[in-house]
Amino acid sequence: MSNTLEQAKRAKVAARMLSRLGRTEKDEALTKVSALLRNSVERIGKSNAIDLERGKAAGLSSAMLDRLTMGPKGVESTAAGVDYIATLEDPVGMRREMIRRPNGLLVGRQRIPLGVIGIIYESRPNVTVDAAALCLKSGNAVLLRGGKEASETNQVLGQILAEALQSAGLPTDAIQIVSAASRDTIGELIGLSGLVDLVIPRGGEGLIRYVTENAKVPVIQHYKGVCHLFLDASCDVEMAKGLALNSKLQRPGVCNALECLLVHESDAARVLPPVARALMAAQVQLRGCEKTRAICPEAVAATDADWGCEYLDKIIAVRVVANIDEAMDHIARYGSNHTEVICTPSYENANRWVREVDASCVAVNASTRFNDGGQLGLGAEIGISTSKLHAYGPMGLESLTSEKWVVFGEGQVRAG
Repeated sequence: MSNTLEQAKRAKVAARMLSRLGRTEKDEALTKVSALLRNSVERIGKSNAIDLERGKAAGLSSAMLDRLTMGPKGVESTAAGVDYIATLEDPVGMRREMIRRPNGLLVGRQRIPLGVIGIIYESRPNVTVDAAALCLKSGNAVLLRGGKEASETNQVLGQILAEALQSAGLPTDAIQIVSAASRDTIGELIGLSGLVDLVIPRGGEGLIRYVTENAKVPVIQHYKGVCHLFLDASCDVEMAKGLALNSKLQRPGVCNALECLLVHESDAARVLPPVARALMAAQVQLRGCEKTRAICPEAVAATDADWGCEYLDKIIAVRVVANIDEAMDHIARYGSNHTEVICTPSYENANRWVREVDASCVAVNASTRFNDGGQLGLGAEIGISTSKLHAYGPMGLESLTSEKWVVFGEGQVRAG
């Protein structure tokens, strides 16, 4: 019997125990997690330094190394995220409004944990803690299978989480690190129907497609983040520059970073040059359509492959479009249902954008970088879903629960 199978069986038992806990017990455990993280900065730093050294030797990109880094600031940010999760309402046990049926039955729905959740992810060791904290608060056991590039850091974080659970009197099997030594553990984890209730893959498109195509358990999909910013006619140039720079450059290697800029043709001569200059001054390569290059000759000629490309780097595709309809048509064809933004002074166009654009997050006059669980008030997110079942967008506590029907009667029996 494989170790992954054994871990899943133990997680199933632990999940039943977690489902009985009240908010106080779970919040006390989360408080212990954040305290231990803050007391283990040096311990985490040493393990992370090993991973970073190995990553550099293996030729990991700067974006991947950025995701892999977990220094003192990263530890504090992660610990603060755990503290915030402890302040959130516990969704478990919440009931919708109860309805009295004509036969006197009182019926409604009550939130319950999903059970055992598998998280498969690359690089970011903070995901280990974020996912564990969210699963613990929502009453779920979790199996964490990080990438081998973060194996040293994840092992130490797993030990810290286990220590916190033990200190709080909770089952340590509720949070387990699955070995990253072999890719086979991914195949095993996603095949454990009856033991694992949901798998959430986080990482590159290749990993997510492998999981989705081979899993025997439900999967939350999020293939890639091809995020657009549409600069509408008469938009404020300074706002447009700020949104483009923040969306593209704050962290170029993340899924909510800007990958394509769309510009209204009627105002492109005024709007595009200052935005393009600001991007190029920040070392961003522009890949533009013919109309873009007529206005900004410094741009490289875009190819068909540039539309719908997730660069995760200092590269951006730029296209001049006839109007808002052509911008939305472009997004419908090349977008990934992740994050779509319009920069506009038009109330009418803002409302059309929110109503008609299909994405897990649509925004008006705000950076693409706000499609994030913490920024949207969910606390640390478990991931972003770009499929619509059973969640769409950043997944917080409520997305890690389901609902069951509850019925209160007084001896009623069904007549027909």
